[in-house]
Amino acid sequence: MDFFSKAYCRTYQTIFKWIMPMLPYREPKCIEKMEDIKNIVLDKGYSKVMLITDEGIRVQKLTLPLERDLKAEKIKLTVYDQVKPNPTVSLVEEVVALYQENGCECIIAFGGGSVMDTAKAVGARVANPKKSLLNMRGIMKIKNPPPTIIAIPTTAGTGSETTVTAVITDDQTHRKYTINDFKLIPELVLLDHTLTLKLPPNITATTGMDALTHAIEAFIGNSTTDDSRKNALEAARLILENIEKVYHDGSNERARANMLRASYMAGLAFTKSYVGYVHAIAHSLGGRYNTPHGLANAVILPYVLSEYGLSAIKKLKIMAVYCNVARPYDSEQNATNKFINKILDLNEEFGIPKTFDFIRDEDIELMAKHAAKEANPLYPVPKEFSAKELQKIYYKIKS
Repeated sequence: MDFFSKAYCRTYQTIFKWIMPMLPYREPKCIEKMEDIKNIVLDKGYSKVMLITDEGIRVQKLTLPLERDLKAEKIKLTVYDQVKPNPTVSLVEEVVALYQENGCECIIAFGGGSVMDTAKAVGARVANPKKSLLNMRGIMKIKNPPPTIIAIPTTAGTGSETTVTAVITDDQTHRKYTINDFKLIPELVLLDHTLTLKLPPNITATTGMDALTHAIEAFIGNSTTDDSRKNALEAARLILENIEKVYHDGSNERARANMLRASYMAGLAFTKSYVGYVHAIAHSLGGRYNTPHGLANAVILPYVLSEYGLSAIKKLKIMAVYCNVARPYDSEQNATNKFINKILDLNEEFGIPKTFDFIRDEDIELMAKHAAKEANPLYPVPKEFSAKELQKIYYKIKS
């Protein structure tokens, strides 16, 4: 990246870091039990509720206790259970229409990151009917706050239940874009690890690596706070201590609870400190090829960390030592190498490929431009890359 572009990015990030403490950040209120939700809905005076989820969760009957609780209280429940990975604008608009037709008053998001993204985008559109999702793209473009959103995560990965972000795919261009606004942080969150017990090993692994990516990118960036550093370190340690356990034994409740807590903490960390090029590249793959986000992050992560080089090794050593992957007497470079090798070893253990065979050469230039536009100047990365420089990483992750 040339000097002037880099100077612009760093100036933008510095100003944003200064004003961050003055922005209306809030942490969601945590709910202890599923049955508490009906009481909250009643206390708020709502009589019509929308439940957003996906077909798999509905088939497993995970939502059944909640549905029974609400219906027993004569609360009208409208269910949308067709959320797909990498939700699109058209899907969101379909849910918005259903919400409006049924006069719903609040949203319960029950599922993984795609469900959370859908619920946030639906809430934003419902509250701002004259503004398209495209016009909400970027930072703080939402005028009116969404209706109450209650988030119930069923994967230990995205941390979306804590964040300001919704990620949506444009149907026409196949491009992912982010909507970032403090109004999108769910009001209430239920962290129930028993909802993750039936996750298959491959989803357990890729969502866990997604959470690890959040923790790492939040920690090594240049806009960290005391809280975000603490949350990122603890999240990474919990993930590295528990992810293999839950992969090989999904019924390990203590490890499942630790993973869910880690995902939540990583979400808190990157909400304040943002992510980096791993996410920007992953979003471009998701938009173009519908690549699952956690899988994309897992594959891309070691390559981007290596490309950061000397700019990230000091912080990566701190994280590696905190997570017991390296020792305090290791050099910064050796500790970083151990940390990257740990990620590669986990990927191999989980059957995650080193590269993708579906990436087309003719797509790389455009995807790199999209990734650069997403990341620059917003993401306070250790080292700035231009679109042309990012192309090198695409070629490395391409089989």
